[in-house]
Amino acid sequence: MRILHTEASSGWGGQEIRILTESQVFQRHGHELLVAADADSQIAKNAAAYGIRAFPIKLKKKRFADLFALRKLINQQKPDVINCHSSTDHWLSALARLTLKHKFAIVRTRHISAPVHRNKPTRWLYNQGSEAVMTTGVSIREMLIIDDFVDANSVFSVPTGIDTDVFKPGDKQKQRNLLKLPSEHYIFGICATLRSWKGHSDLIQAFNLLNNPSSSLVIVGDGPQLDNLKKLVSETRYPHNIHLVGNQANVLPYLQSMDCFALPSYANEGVPQALLQAMAVGLPVISCPIGGIPEALQGYAQGSLTPTQNPQALSEMMRKQLEQNSAAPSRHTPFTLEGMYTSVLSVFELAAQKCAQNN
Repeated sequence: MRILHTEASSGWGGQEIRILTESQVFQRHGHELLVAADADSQIAKNAAAYGIRAFPIKLKKKRFADLFALRKLINQQKPDVINCHSSTDHWLSALARLTLKHKFAIVRTRHISAPVHRNKPTRWLYNQGSEAVMTTGVSIREMLIIDDFVDANSVFSVPTGIDTDVFKPGDKQKQRNLLKLPSEHYIFGICATLRSWKGHSDLIQAFNLLNNPSSSLVIVGDGPQLDNLKKLVSETRYPHNIHLVGNQANVLPYLQSMDCFALPSYANEGVPQALLQAMAVGLPVISCPIGGIPEALQGYAQGSLTPTQNPQALSEMMRKQLEQNSAAPSRHTPFTLEGMYTSVLSVFELAAQKCAQNN
């Protein structure tokens, strides 16, 4: 199949990484993968590193210039399926299809648990404007079908897969030495874009409440909250025990150096990739009951949930993990790349069949 992914977002996070990682797997299976994104977007800039062909076009706003740019690309490439990942590119793809002779299936992926407007235009977009909808978790799927907003037979939950051959337990002390992290400390960590709803500020406050000079907190990621978090770190009891290491192309060494992974998100989550990676490495995980997080932790003995935006409760959970200090990692790896590929392919094939029947 020739598959075109469209992405109007200009940022960089789990959504964009999922698109490129999924594209890599499809390409390995012999499909042709293309990505269309705004010229200044991070996904357009990073696609080549994943071996994916990107078309940097205007694709950020619902305007004629962006519609014509996408329409021209579709005419040139003639994809079998367009997989849309944000509202703007979904609207542009659906409108482009109305004006083109070449008919292609449209699949919309919902990556986050933010509410979807129930107005008539959005209802058209998710039904007549697409053949299928994918979500990254069951809870997001349920949000779309609970009031028959989208036909349940057209919505499929496909969590992100991770490379379980890569993400596995490693030599903790070796990684700490390489990363210049305290070898004897109990290390809590998080890998996430520095956005408010990821809960970094709650985690820093919880770490401060822990008041333990023999523990450290490693924060992997970059984003709009960086300056705010730096200020918050400077006001803690042990600021030198909190390591803001920035965005890392390879998070595995950091995960393997940790004792416990914490992701206190309070909104907008699907099934976070970093959470799945931490589980595959065998880390105890502390997170919150948001989006697809509870379903991801199902069956994982080392997973714990704590109330959102509650540094005190989070700190108590962290203290409990520190006191237990289990040294034996226990992996949890049901979310594989091949499993994701098989599920996504079945959705694409179904969407292509429906499109052919309707045209």
